[in-house]
Amino acid sequence: MTKPRRARGATLPMRLPGVGVLLMIAGASAVHAQGAQPEPRLRGAGRHLFICAGDQARQNPDFLAVVNFDATSADYGKVIARAPLPEPGATGNEMHHIGLSADGRVVACGGLLSVLKGQKEIFFWNVSDPTKPELIAAADPPLSSITDEFQALPDGGFLVTMMGSATGHAPGRVAEFDRHLDLVAEHPANPPDDGFNPHGIAVRPEVNLMLTSDFICPATTLNAVPGNPDLRGSVRVWDLKRRQILRTIVIPNAGGTIDVKLIPGDAAERGLTAGMLDDQLYLLDTRHGTAQAVFDFASIARGGWPQLMRVTRDGSRLFISMNQAGKVAMLDVSDPQRPRLLKVLDLGPGAGPHYIALTSDERRLVISDYFLNEDGFGKVHAEGDHKVHVARVTHDDLTLDTRFELDFNNAFATGPARPHGIAIQ
Repeated sequence: MTKPRRARGATLPMRLPGVGVLLMIAGASAVHAQGAQPEPRLRGAGRHLFICAGDQARQNPDFLAVVNFDATSADYGKVIARAPLPEPGATGNEMHHIGLSADGRVVACGGLLSVLKGQKEIFFWNVSDPTKPELIAAADPPLSSITDEFQALPDGGFLVTMMGSATGHAPGRVAEFDRHLDLVAEHPANPPDDGFNPHGIAVRPEVNLMLTSDFICPATTLNAVPGNPDLRGSVRVWDLKRRQILRTIVIPNAGGTIDVKLIPGDAAERGLTAGMLDDQLYLLDTRHGTAQAVFDFASIARGGWPQLMRVTRDGSRLFISMNQAGKVAMLDVSDPQRPRLLKVLDLGPGAGPHYIALTSDERRLVISDYFLNEDGFGKVHAEGDHKVHVARVTHDDLTLDTRFELDFNNAFATGPARPHGIAIQ
């Protein structure tokens, strides 16, 4: 089956009831990044940031930016390289999420809106030399579109959530790329017909478990499609090895389950997800297919849109961006049935945090202030202020690193850009 040819300039709809959200059309993102290996004493601290970004005016090429992330350097927080996409298909991709390969040598970025112009959707860079990223491949899975999250595979390659079908509706798929960056398959072979629009992804290979979370039907966010965006509230439990869905956890009032995480080392194989519009954190019982609300984000900011999550390796700390609230929350989830709020980091007026990334040593959290703006063709308008922040992480606290200053409104001669996915090397 081949993907239908899309008319250049055609658009997909996307928007949330009464809130102008925009998350779909997560066009193509599969990238692995690494370069020269850091010295052992610095391993895990991170020396470079790779940031997928799009030109706000959609006139100049979208690009991968490389930022100095060495806190001991005088150039800390400075852009040290920029790799624009080549023509054809360089503009209007809406660069979205990012992936870094297991060996750190490949970065993958997804073009959230690439499908609207009939362009490639997933872009791969060789970042063996981080200062000279080189575009080496681009992909366009035939059965699916709207690329979102990446999960690096241990032997190379990625699993990539594709929120939409080839036309941006349902069902979506999970695309698999091998270590040669060749498309292996789009899973599952026979996808569910009950709103399968995967966005978040989490795996625990040691127990043969994978979760994906359904977020929204991408096409419904476009003005061309009447009505409000069609948000999802469900998590799929997979047999990781067989790439097959075992059961569905339905969360009917969530208003968009945008992300999902498995709790590392949890003997009960539980996970966590958040409802974007109902302000709830849910504890997932993956064995019995149930969800329990365990924390109310309205206690921080009602209607704050809890979105992307990161969990520490010991499973005791959860970080989550709250896009409309302009905040990032840190919770103690060592008892997952009774999460405890530790810190709320306020990023200031105009902030719109969405993507977050935690360093390997878990001492810094990087945050980008941009979600999605479909401009005049869609229903989602969550612009943020285009800044990238760094927060220092301790056991019970999260504090802004004021030495790190990076604003994509003025960092490039081509004008304001929208920073999204962040990978750390």
